[in-house]
Order: sequence, then structure tokens, then C-alpha cells
Amino acid sequence: MPVPVPELGSYNFVQETKEDLPWADLITLDFSLYGTPEGNQQLAKTLVKAVREDGFFYVKNFNISQERVNRQFAIGKQLYEIPLEEKLKYVPEGLDDGQFNGYVPAGRRIIDPVSGIRDRVEVYNIPKFNGDFKHQHPEFIQQHLAEIEEFARSLHTEVLDPLHTILAIALGLPEDYLKNIHKYEVKSEDHLRYMKYTKFTPEENAKLNGLWGRGHTDLGSFTLLFRQPVAALQIKNHATGEWSWVKPQDGTLTVNTCDALSFLTGGYVKSTIHRVAVPPKDQQHVDRLGLLYFSRPNNDVELRTIKESPVLREQGFTENEFEKSGNPVPTMETWTFAKQKWQRTKNVARGDKNFENAQILPGWNEKVYA
Repeated sequence: MPVPVPELGSYNFVQETKEDLPWADLITLDFSLYGTPEGNQQLAKTLVKAVREDGFFYVKNFNISQERVNRQFAIGKQLYEIPLEEKLKYVPEGLDDGQFNGYVPAGRRIIDPVSGIRDRVEVYNIPKFNGDFKHQHPEFIQQHLAEIEEFARSLHTEVLDPLHTILAIALGLPEDYLKNIHKYEVKSEDHLRYMKYTKFTPEENAKLNGLWGRGHTDLGSFTLLFRQPVAALQIKNHATGEWSWVKPQDGTLTVNTCDALSFLTGGYVKSTIHRVAVPPKDQQHVDRLGLLYFSRPNNDVELRTIKESPVLREQGFTENEFEKSGNPVPTMETWTFAKQKWQRTKNVARGDKNFENAQILPGWNEKVYA
């Protein structure tokens, strides 16, 4: 049952862009089909195409109302209206070493080395509510914490559990195989994120070569992005290498596949390269607020290629990069903090090759994409 909710101001989304952009043609998974053998098989076939070709896809009819989503955007909006000095009290200890739960202030990266312009991205991450993490937040977040917990848990039951089930079917595995390594009650570094991109002036945008953030992959299993209308997200097609824009679709979640699933499937599931572009001119006057959820395998899971999958065996996806190189295969916890430490490197300037191609673990060099 929904928890009692405190009063909360409404959230008004800005108008979508009127510019004719090269939009990505992405697949949609309709979860109204989920739950029957026939429906699950149909979804599995659709998901294979999505994770092999695009890596990004939409999900609709996932049993979470738009009203509940809108309230989360309203929470995010009011969170970023809290004075900076108050938010700074919740910067995680060990931020430079890869810790990430709590508030991460803007300005840690130099995104134009010539002018010295720094990023304007603020992040607030809220971890699982399974007893493994402390929940110390600003008073406003504490007032809404029960609602936030219910929302985060519902993303597991209504979205992630079905996705893991469908992917397991597609791989010829027992239906609960992937769910069993993504259990909510077991420690993992999943988190709900409120993310704010503060706008730049037109003159500043002109210096950024069209990009607020360069291409990268996410480190976990699936990333869930809720619809917000400021166009900025771009994805790189695995086959053509071309970049295209991800269009906001009413009543959907946008989902992308990430590094851990690629490791676990020996590269069969693609970890999708994506970036944040300067928005179209008719949207550059507004800030961009994101609501996301990052799903990750349980911390103790070793990121070895799943040997039990007949699909992976038959198609030759039997080793990931760590296994091919003979280097130690990391656990999800080791991988998470190695990549997050790299991601959180302070004062790095765009174009720094020592950073962009850094080795973060034996057998793995990171990469930043144009």
C-alpha cells in the first residue's frame, strides 16, 4: 500500500524541443505482456534485439503511475533549492576514493581547458533501504524518505525483476538466475539519483564543442532514466558508430545496459556508450533535472562469464576481457569502487589522455568517447 505522503509542490515539465533532431529508433518493451510464458518469450526476443543492437530501449506499462514519478521530480527540484552550504554537509567521506552516496557538488571537472569552464552537474544519490547503509539526509529528504523508499523498492519489483527474468529467459537460463544475483536484501551499490544540470549561457555553450559530458558507459547492470523533456542524451550505435538523440516518450522509462551485464555475458550484452550534449537552442534557457536508478549485481558476485547459458556457449561468448587477459576477475564491489574512483577524479580537464585511458584494474583500461 502507498505510504502517507506529505504535501509537496507540483512539478511542471518544460516544453519539448521543436527542433528536428536525428532521433534514435529504439525498441519498446511492453510489460503488459509480462507474466505468461508466451508473453515472456515474446519480450525475451524483443529484449535480445535491444541489448545486442542498441543497448537503449523503452519500457512501458510498468505499473508505476506518472503521479508517483512526478512527485519524485518535485522532490528533486526542491532538494536542489536547499542552500549549498546545507547540501555540502552530506558530501560522502571518501568521495575522491569512489564513495558516492549523498551529495556530489558541481565543478569537479574542467570541461573546457581553454576558458576553464567547469561542469555544472550536481548529484544526490540515495542507496538501498535494506539495512546495509546509513540514511543521513537533509531534513527535507528525511520528511519524504518513506515515499522515496517505496518508490525505489517498486523499481525492483515492477521493473528490474521483470527485466532480469526476461533476460535470463533470453539466455536460456533458469528464470530466477539473474534475480538471484540482484537481490534487494543483499548488499549492492544500487542507488536512486536526483541529478541537476544547471544551464550555461549561449556564449559558454559555444565553447563546449556541443557537449556537456563526453561519451561513457555505466558500470552496473541496468540504468533506468525517467522521462524528462530537455533533450540532451545521445547514444552511439554499436554497428554504425553514429550518435543519435534519445527522444522523451510519454509514459515510458528509458533503460540502458551497462558494464556488469557485458562482463557476465562475455560481451553478448553491449554496454551502451552515451553522452550528454548541449540541449537544442529552444531548451538552453532551462536547467535539466534527471531522475535515475542504477542497478548493480550484489557486491559479492564475481564478474565471470556465465557458463550455464547455452546461448552464450553456442554463439561463442565464453570469456570477458578479464578472463581473456588472465587477470583476476573482480567482484562487483571491487569493480564498482575502481570505476567510481576513476569517475570521481577531481580537477581533471577534458582531453587529459592519462585520465581518459587510465588503467583502473589489471586487465582493464577505461575509455572516454568523443
